[in-house]
Amino acid sequence: MKLSIPQGTRDFSPEVVRRRQFICNTIQKVFEQYGFQPIETPAMENFSTLMGKYGEEGDRLIFKILNNGIHDPKNIEKSKAAFENILTGKNDARLTERALRYDLTIPFARYVVMHQHEIAFPFRRYQMQPVWRADRPQRGRYREFWQCDADIIGSASLINEAELMCMYQAVFQALGIGGIQVKINNRKLLAGLAACCQAEDQFTDITVAIDKLDKIGWEGVEKELQQRGLQAGQIAFIRQYLDVQGAGHEELLNNMQSLLASSELAQKGIEELREVLAVHRILAEENEYGNSSITIDPTLARGLNYYTGFIVEVTTNVVTMGSLGGGGRYDDLTGLFGLKNLSGVGISFGIDRIYDVMDELNLFPETVQSGTRILFVNIEPKAQTTVLQYITMLRKAGIAAEYYVDGGKFDKQMKYADKRRIPYVGIIGEREFQEGCIQLKNMETGMQEKLSPDMLLEKIQ
Repeated sequence: MKLSIPQGTRDFSPEVVRRRQFICNTIQKVFEQYGFQPIETPAMENFSTLMGKYGEEGDRLIFKILNNGIHDPKNIEKSKAAFENILTGKNDARLTERALRYDLTIPFARYVVMHQHEIAFPFRRYQMQPVWRADRPQRGRYREFWQCDADIIGSASLINEAELMCMYQAVFQALGIGGIQVKINNRKLLAGLAACCQAEDQFTDITVAIDKLDKIGWEGVEKELQQRGLQAGQIAFIRQYLDVQGAGHEELLNNMQSLLASSELAQKGIEELREVLAVHRILAEENEYGNSSITIDPTLARGLNYYTGFIVEVTTNVVTMGSLGGGGRYDDLTGLFGLKNLSGVGISFGIDRIYDVMDELNLFPETVQSGTRILFVNIEPKAQTTVLQYITMLRKAGIAAEYYVDGGKFDKQMKYADKRRIPYVGIIGEREFQEGCIQLKNMETGMQEKLSPDMLLEKIQ
C-alpha cells in the first residue's frame, strides 16, 4: 500500500508546528490586547448554513459531506436521483446535509444568532481554526488551511475599522515582515460605480470580475465583463474608475468623489474612508509601524457577497505571494439567520501564507526551534537518580529539560541533541557524580564548563 494524504493537505513536523504556533501566539497576543474573546465552532456545519453566502464561485468550493446510509440498498435509487440533481448544480438533502466550513465568518454569524441571549454586545470575538475549500492546490493555496479571525459585531462605529487596521500593522511588525501594504476600499464605492454606469443589477458581476484584476489583468477582466453582458460604454467607465490615481489619500479620494459624483452611496463610502483614516492617525503614532503603509486601492473588491462597507486586504512586496489577510464590514450578516440590524466588521489572517513568507525570508527566531533547553546524556548508571532530581528542579523552575533514558553511545546522544537543536547538554560522568557537579556544553559554541546545580539553574535561565 502506497501511503499518501489528500491533495492540498499537509503533515506538519514538530519544527513546523512550533513555527506555526509562534505565528498564532503572536496574533493571539494582539487580539487579546485589543479586548477580543476566543470562541470555537464545529469543523462541519449544516449545508444550508453555508450555501448561498459566498457567491457563485465560493459556493462551488464548499466541501460537501455525504450522508450516512446512502449506500444502503434501500436508499440506492434515491441516492442516484439525488446525485443527478447535484450534477445540475442544485443541492439535494438526500445525499448531503452537511459540509466542512468554508471560512470562520458565516459560522460566527450562526453562533451569534444561536447564542444572542448569552452575548454582551458589541461582541469582540477571535477564532483560530482550520477551514476547507475544494480549490485547485498551488503555492500559497491549500484545500485545508488555518484562519485567524477577529470580528466586532453589534457596533456600526468606524473606530472599529481603524483599530483593525492597527491590529494588522501590529501583528506584521511583531512578526518582522517588511513591505506590508494594508489596502483599503469601500464596497459602497463599488455599488456607486455600478449605479453610475447604470448596471446596479450587475453589481455582483462587476465586483467578482474586478476582484480578479491582479490575477488576470485588465484584458481578462474586460473579457469577463463582456461575457456577463456589460456594454462597451459601461466597461469603459469601469476602466476609468480602476485607473483613478492621486498623489496622496485626500487627492485620490477627491478624484473618486468627482468621478462618482452622481452616486450618493459612493459619496458616503468616500466619507467613511476619510473618517477611518482620520481615526487611524489618532490610534497609530507616526512611524510606529515603519514596516507598513496604508493604501487606498480603488481596485480592491473582496469577492464575498456579504461585505457592504469598508474592505481591507494585506499584502507584502518583499515576496511574491497573494494576500496575507483580508476582511471588511457586513451590515446584516446575522440577518441571513433571522437576527436583523446587527452590523459587524472583521479581519482574517492567512496563517499558511504568512508561514510561507516567513520561511522564505528566514524570519523565525532560533528560540522557536526546540522546546527543550537542556538534554542530560545517559553515560553513568549510578547518576540516574541525581539526573532525575536535576531535571525535576529545572522543570519546577519553568525550564524544559529531558533525559536520554535509553542510554547508548555518547556520540549518538550528542547527535540527537544536535538534530533536535537543543542548546545545552548536561554531562554527568563518574567524576561529576562524585563531585556533585555538571559539565554543561553549549551546543552552539562548543564551550563546556563545570557548574554546581544552583549555577546550572542560573545559567540556563
